[in-house]
Amino acid sequence: MNLELRNQWLKQQNELFGNSVYLEQLNNEINQPLNLDGFYQQINNSQNCSLCSTQTNFVFGIGNPDADLVFVGEAPGKDEDLKGEPFVGRAGQLFDKILNAIDLDRTKVYILNVLKCIPPQNRNTEPIDIEQCELYLKTQLNLIKPKLIVALGEIAAQTLLKINIQLNEMREQTFLYE
Repeated sequence: MNLELRNQWLKQQNELFGNSVYLEQLNNEINQPLNLDGFYQQINNSQNCSLCSTQTNFVFGIGNPDADLVFVGEAPGKDEDLKGEPFVGRAGQLFDKILNAIDLDRTKVYILNVLKCIPPQNRNTEPIDIEQCELYLKTQLNLIKPKLIVALGEIAAQTLLKINIQLNEMREQTFLYE
């Protein structure tokens, strides 16, 4: 497509859809947005999984959408579900202290979970939960394009790395994501 036709197409897309352009994937599972805000708007009212009915708030993620450093946890807990943000309970308070100790804060990193909704009665994450939410996680990471991903816990690490080994066996190692 030549430059003039491409510019005309982009102008039409802007007139129709505003500043967000969505590209359809062949599998039609989700449209690939150009930014995190567009993706949030696309999925925040999702009813694609069994967890959606148990949530108070959708816990998408928080922080700098252009962050080089991303932290991935397992799933929202009670406090996160109530506020709609990851890591805001007791573990989140400790997490903030750790960030501050290395001269970082939530505005410089991005924080998200594998799951976007709290499991019923805050039960353990099940494989079907991960299967239903993993595409959202991958899309977020593809949009952020971090240089470093830190998995916060065994489930997050196993999901990201597609391995089934215990956390203590993963420590002190560097892994490549996809």
